[in-house]
Amino acid sequence: MTEPSNDLTAVDRVNRADWRRRLIVIGLILILPVIALSFVLQIMRINRPVDQPTDEMYFRYGSIGSDVEGVPYWVFRVLPDVCPTQLPGGYASLGVIQEPGMPTPIGFSRRQIGPVEIVGPNCGLCHTASVRATPSSQPMIITTAPAHQLNLMAYFRFLFACGRSENFTADKVIPAIEKYKPLSLFERITYRYVVMPRLQKALTDKGKKFDSIIAGRPEWGYGRVDTFNPYKVLVFNLDMSNDKSIGTARFMSIWNQAEQQGAWHHWDGNNDSLEERNLSAAIGAGVVIDPASFDWDGLERIKDWLWNKQAPKYPFPIDLALANTGKPLYDRLCKSCHDPSGEHFGSVTPLDRIGTDPDRSLAFDKAMADRMNTIGQGQPWAFHRFRSTGGYGNHSLEGIWVRAPYLHNGSVPTLDDLLKAPDKRPVKFYTGYDVYDPKHVGFVGNVPSEGSRSFLEFDTTLPGNHNSGHVYGAEMSDADRAALLEYLKTL
Repeated sequence: MTEPSNDLTAVDRVNRADWRRRLIVIGLILILPVIALSFVLQIMRINRPVDQPTDEMYFRYGSIGSDVEGVPYWVFRVLPDVCPTQLPGGYASLGVIQEPGMPTPIGFSRRQIGPVEIVGPNCGLCHTASVRATPSSQPMIITTAPAHQLNLMAYFRFLFACGRSENFTADKVIPAIEKYKPLSLFERITYRYVVMPRLQKALTDKGKKFDSIIAGRPEWGYGRVDTFNPYKVLVFNLDMSNDKSIGTARFMSIWNQAEQQGAWHHWDGNNDSLEERNLSAAIGAGVVIDPASFDWDGLERIKDWLWNKQAPKYPFPIDLALANTGKPLYDRLCKSCHDPSGEHFGSVTPLDRIGTDPDRSLAFDKAMADRMNTIGQGQPWAFHRFRSTGGYGNHSLEGIWVRAPYLHNGSVPTLDDLLKAPDKRPVKFYTGYDVYDPKHVGFVGNVPSEGSRSFLEFDTTLPGNHNSGHVYGAEMSDADRAALLEYLKTL
């Protein structure tokens, strides 16, 4: 059998090969956009928090869900460069704690959302303290303690001021980022046409709301925040132009949660559910409610770690003999309200008995409690346990040495001052300095500045800042007061 002859000419073969190439090119033209679109869609579906190797590191840097709608990391990183006049000392001037080698200060988590990494506040921001023995000492970092050195209001003020400034444009932000890292064409397009327009709008809108929250109220200053008034604007969309309430209070310690089970939480004892207390704090830090952006795994990890986390031990020498002398004074003056075995521990002392500044308690009235109990309706985590109390809660004194300044509003700089009559307490002092005063048990309060940091003069004559009340122990002799102070250092 003979093979069929090939009737194709050389020209036919060239034409056929040319058509094949054209078909391949057409196929690629049709397929590549589909592949590219699939690739982009895969990227856009990414929603992954950055994990941490230990529970304590997770507390400092792990997600609670506020980073779902936070600030892109590289924008956060360059904001002080873009708006230098609004924050001359950079983030360090706010009192945030920057550990060597970490991409963010303590208290900011990172999450990959699509092609962009986002940062958001977490528990560690308001609950990590810096303590130095002397101005030349390295700081001790104490997680779960109140962040007395943090000026949270100044952070938000800077964020919204920069976001609404003429400097906050893609033409200035993108080159600022590229001083630290090269951006691909895709990244530059993403920042210019997606990230910056969205962020400009968000910071403008939220900045106006922030202005209405703080209008006519004293500075939060270092170590304090207005916890529930922001809910009125950010969650319930209320007009606060005629609302003069002041809810400012200092950050609380959050160690040893097991001891607090069943007690009434927050300064005014407005909720006895640890779950609701934790979730309301997460919402305050920026977690979105609808749809809920809680990082449930992260919150559970933090909760488990805090359950038996012990209060920090006093790091300086203690005169144990003197402390033993002070123990009976503690039993007589403090135990019934502040010891877990005490009769009134975990309950609320009415304003007319405690005598401290009433504004924080009065700001959380029945109408506010009713509003809070509408959050999460229909969800398994819905709030039910908020109430208005007309007083302040009785909490443990564990780790009291690092919880200065004292009273719910931080109006008394040291424990020594707190154990004196109100007219003997300082009328003005500086807050934000982290050098410790072992003699008076608190932070040094007569230093107005250090390096690039300026500290706030706390004025107790302003509304919400009064240092009256809690007169227990005011009648003691100097010797007895010194003994009680020494015992309080052991708690």
